[in-house]
Amino acid sequence: MTLPRILAIGGSDSGGGAGIEADIKTITVLGGYAMTAITAVTAQDTMSIQALAPVPPHVVNLAIRMVIADLGVDAVKIGMLGSTSMVDAVVGALARGPDVLPIVLDPVLASTSGTALLDETATTAMLRDLMPIVALITPNRHEAATLAGVPVATHAEAIVAARILCERGARAVLVKGGHFEGNDVVDHLVTRDLVTSFRKSRIETRHTHGTGCTLASAVAVGLGCGLSLSDAIGCAQDFLQKALRAAPGFGAGHGPMGHAAAMKLSIPPA
Repeated sequence: MTLPRILAIGGSDSGGGAGIEADIKTITVLGGYAMTAITAVTAQDTMSIQALAPVPPHVVNLAIRMVIADLGVDAVKIGMLGSTSMVDAVVGALARGPDVLPIVLDPVLASTSGTALLDETATTAMLRDLMPIVALITPNRHEAATLAGVPVATHAEAIVAARILCERGARAVLVKGGHFEGNDVVDHLVTRDLVTSFRKSRIETRHTHGTGCTLASAVAVGLGCGLSLSDAIGCAQDFLQKALRAAPGFGAGHGPMGHAAAMKLSIPPA
């Protein structure tokens, strides 16, 4: 397969650093074909979200079903959902798709600037109905704590939280280590049988907007190419580091990364 078809489901970022915009850049740079189902439109910059307008859930449901039926999908990346009705719409649409479809869920609970993007009821629906059907869920430290209901102050506690999520139905959990202190960033991939840790040197920069979206989309491309989960994560982390180093320096807050500068890095075929 030379052109994996990746469907990105999530909110639009008017600043271009995160959300659907980051998904499209990542998928395209890594050699995939990006398709979208946009859950919300935002007015935001690198410092804050000033306005958010949800797309009607039935429109998102229809967009997903139409893309799957006509163009076909090799993998899915899910980001911001925002409401219980949106969770239900996405789950309903994906349930009518292929039986075996790699799905990567980035459980966006809040924006980088701190705006809450998913309430408690919708979080419960996501855990109950969506998490069991995805191949990978990619919470950061704070999201893992919220989702598992336990404190996550250490790497050991991150692994405990991931195991709790696996017990509740997750197939695999990647707890990202960017919010921990240290010279290295250590991510932990946890399944019911195995813990695998990935270590990268920390890149000191304030231009980290969209790191979670970018990583999850890059993993989806790898899975869409037929890579193993571990290999897809490794390739995605390599891409993320290159994009971080190439940040253009835009904005006064948490600026965007340099996705296009990483175009020479391609995911190898399985």
